[in-house]
Amino acid sequence: MKKLLFALLTLGLLFGCSNGEPVKDSAEKKVEKAEQGEKTEVVTVIISKNNGEETIEKKEIEIKDGEKVTVMDIMQENFELETQFDGAFISSINGVAASEAEQTAWFYSVNGEEAMVGANEFELKPEDKVQFDLHKWE
Repeated sequence: MKKLLFALLTLGLLFGCSNGEPVKDSAEKKVEKAEQGEKTEVVTVIISKNNGEETIEKKEIEIKDGEKVTVMDIMQENFELETQFDGAFISSINGVAASEAEQTAWFYSVNGEEAMVGANEFELKPEDKVQFDLHKWE
């Protein structure tokens, strides 16, 4: 009886948390959006430490083709951030914070080149690779 009750509860949870549609992977979603006339592209974001020695997280993030999107837009929508200086400077990503005492800060590059403007000014293009790295500023 307990096994039957457990099985029914499990099925109820599975169906109760579902909208009734099968789960689609990103390739299926891309095809579906293309069929609807909505073209999406991908940018890759890598969060790392110590000049890439330790990868904290890597995400492929869809953007709509032709949509103006900045590095800061992508970061705010997909990561937990803390900022300084009226939101222009990222001081923490997903709970990993820069430290003045340790002389570390978050630096970012796009396609392997260190950015010379703030994340709120850098406009991304499809297939761009963004890397935020926490390392010493010296």
